[in-house]
Amino acid sequence: MKQKVFYFLSALCLAGAFASCSEEETYVPQPPVASIESLEGTLSVAQEDTLHFKANVSSILDSEFHWSLNGEEVSTDSVYAFIPTEMGKYQVSLTASNVDGEFTDTKEVEVYGKYKYGTFILNEGAVLMGAKGGSLTFISPKGVVTNKAFQLENNGAWLGSVPQDLFIRNNKMYIVSQNGGNEGGFLTVVNAETLKLEAAYQDELNGKVSWPTHVAVLGDDDIYMRDNSGISVFHPSTGEATFIKGTEGARKNTMAVADGKIFASSRKNVLVIEQGNDSISATITFSNNVSGVIKSSDGNIWVSTADGSISKVCSKSYAIFQTNKLQFPDGASSSVLAASFAAAPSITAKGDTLYMSGLQSKIYRHVFSTNTTNFMVDAKNMVENVGIIYNTCAVHPVTGEVVLNSIQGYGAGVAVNNISFFAFTDEGPVVSANYENYTEYPAGTFFTYNFE
Repeated sequence: MKQKVFYFLSALCLAGAFASCSEEETYVPQPPVASIESLEGTLSVAQEDTLHFKANVSSILDSEFHWSLNGEEVSTDSVYAFIPTEMGKYQVSLTASNVDGEFTDTKEVEVYGKYKYGTFILNEGAVLMGAKGGSLTFISPKGVVTNKAFQLENNGAWLGSVPQDLFIRNNKMYIVSQNGGNEGGFLTVVNAETLKLEAAYQDELNGKVSWPTHVAVLGDDDIYMRDNSGISVFHPSTGEATFIKGTEGARKNTMAVADGKIFASSRKNVLVIEQGNDSISATITFSNNVSGVIKSSDGNIWVSTADGSISKVCSKSYAIFQTNKLQFPDGASSSVLAASFAAAPSITAKGDTLYMSGLQSKIYRHVFSTNTTNFMVDAKNMVENVGIIYNTCAVHPVTGEVVLNSIQGYGAGVAVNNISFFAFTDEGPVVSANYENYTEYPAGTFFTYNFE
């Protein structure tokens, strides 16, 4: 009997020992699992802007957070605000740790130039108020304004006097000034992301251009400039400027680039210029003076004429797909599409929806596919101190907002000017943003997205 009890107790001890060993062997460490979430939903950001990264951590144990930027610890909070000052690629890492271990997630972030995306207002310059030349006003996609951006990025340097037009290609911005001078000359070339000056052409163009007003670019060495004589192509590599035969009398207005060619207006004609040719390649003739030539979103051409018509033109064959004669709903005349002295075209487009204002405060919309025209807003009824409309309206190709620049009046004693953004909702027009006193006689509104 004692022997049986001994065996029984021994078995219990062994069972307890095995149970203890089993419990120790089945314990599994529980390190955290972590991931980085961008609260803005993107891994790219402009210089001086902010990306907020959130730590998503799964752990049954207390955990710590450690953020690092290119290998250097920068934060221990659950949310890290990344505010870059230099362009380039960055490694953002999150390490979550507890007593059982750690887990690291890494994201690559691209930082692009502050001015790569947004809206530019090109200003002629208020000489009577002390301006030596023109300037650029920049509005970021988040609505942050940078005044006199070119001067800011170039140690106070001035653009040439009375700039009229700009063009962006291959990460370069080309700005043409009809009077030249200053540090910018007749033609200023800057980095399109940073606005840092790359080249300025004054002496090279002296005697070769006369009051140049508009620019379009087909290549780094093929820069087309419209002036009082017509259109010339400037080759920076040699300093030569070649006049394009047949462009005499080219209108002081925006030139469009589509299908690798330039389309410019001259009275009742649209002139086609191909790279490498010293004369026009084709002429597209209309029944009335051309008041605007712009590229369409599908790579063709919109053309407006002074009789109140808008046409869609094939950029390859030059055939006119369709012409709509606009019927304005409030008795407005076709003068809204007149070939005025404005440096900007009479039409602006997002998709097949076009807007126009002429040199007045009323904005109209035309939907080309349905051939319908509507009155949208009178800026004077929604924005204070709207006196003179300076150049024509422009539609944002992404948001659909329409921008109108106005000044209260001419002269050094008149201070108020407006950059007004209008959004057209189902409930009616809304002033989505208005910026006072940033312009100096604005020659035009330019969206970086139109040059992509």
